[in-house]
Amino acid sequence: MPSQTDTTAATNEHRILRRAEVEAKTGFKRAHIYSLMKEGKFPKALRLGVRAVGWDSVEIEQWISDRLKERA
Repeated sequence: MPSQTDTTAATNEHRILRRAEVEAKTGFKRAHIYSLMKEGKFPKALRLGVRAVGWDSVEIEQWISDRLKERA
């Protein structure tokens, strides 16, 4: 059974999330994500290749957490 520290450590592990996973986590579609990025209201995508981008999982999780705190 994982302890609380194991769960916290796993949450803070940096992974590259592809767009489909970011869409699933945020509930936003591509156009809205890119619009928020352009406005500086969403973490910037990392260029992975000529036609590939990804997002840092820790930045996305922090953005979601911050957004939930704003609503509380």
